[in-house]
Amino acid sequence: MRAMTLHAGLRNRLQLEEVEAPRVGAGQVRIKIEACGVCRTDFHVLDGDLPNPKMPLIPGHEIVGRIAEIGPGVVGMKIGKRVGVPWLGWTCGACGFCRTHRENLCDNARFTGYTLNGGFAEECVADARYVFALSETADPVALAPLLCAGLIGYRSLRMAGDAQRLGFYGFGAAAHILAQIAVYQGREVYAFTRAGDVDAQDFARKLGVVWAGSSGQTPPAPLDAAIIFAPVGELIPRALSALCKGGKVVCGGIHMSDIPSFPYASLWQERQIMSVANLTRQDGQEFFPLADKAGVRTHTTAYPLEEANAALDDLRAGRLQGAAVLVP
Repeated sequence: MRAMTLHAGLRNRLQLEEVEAPRVGAGQVRIKIEACGVCRTDFHVLDGDLPNPKMPLIPGHEIVGRIAEIGPGVVGMKIGKRVGVPWLGWTCGACGFCRTHRENLCDNARFTGYTLNGGFAEECVADARYVFALSETADPVALAPLLCAGLIGYRSLRMAGDAQRLGFYGFGAAAHILAQIAVYQGREVYAFTRAGDVDAQDFARKLGVVWAGSSGQTPPAPLDAAIIFAPVGELIPRALSALCKGGKVVCGGIHMSDIPSFPYASLWQERQIMSVANLTRQDGQEFFPLADKAGVRTHTTAYPLEEANAALDDLRAGRLQGAAVLVP
């Protein structure tokens, strides 16, 4: 099969190769891939920000496809069924985190497109416990961003609690999905973008946000919570300064540049800073029905599989609104 592969010593660039098709094992399903989203976490793998990836590696963790083969011990799956494969690809089920419904923090977890081969390919295998049933009729390209930008964004939204005035710092793949859900829930959304990114601000307004401006601006009303999607540590003090008393800053990324020092007064009055790690199956069980009810429409740009490097370059340079998706 064809796959875009990362090799040790070749950071930042992927190679199109013919590789052996994956073999299904016990508890697994083999999936013929229809689409795979490109995520900023892929940068962190390619750039070496995340340590000890599998090598050689097929990246990609926003996978949409149809089951082509079912391994021994798998129940409840059918050949041809459309499923999605997320970032969290395997957990032990035995550690203290798994036993207390916090599988996203599993001591022995494995991750799709990082420590397990992912979806920048024509096929993949996945643990049947960690695949989600998806719409049989929807466009697979439109579904792909929901598998990470949507799921991790939803977990970030959950951590923000019942915040009525909600700020999103970085208006890309995750924020454009979450804005639609938050507006559906009746919240006020404030969008913060790079300075001068008028296109992203106009895009946010079209999705129903009440205000859009640069990350250096002060919103017209204090925020109950802010979710930071951009991997920029200096945004944390800025977001803190925009919060009301008791507000919360939620960091939705797996990697972020260093956080600069800031005065204690910015944190005082019971403001909080917290991170979000990975996802749980419960997140998926809640998120996909909610996204359907909210009528979420993803904004995507599709690329052929062999143009994965171009998709990564466009995403890194901020040339996209919404999400990039590879199509084998």
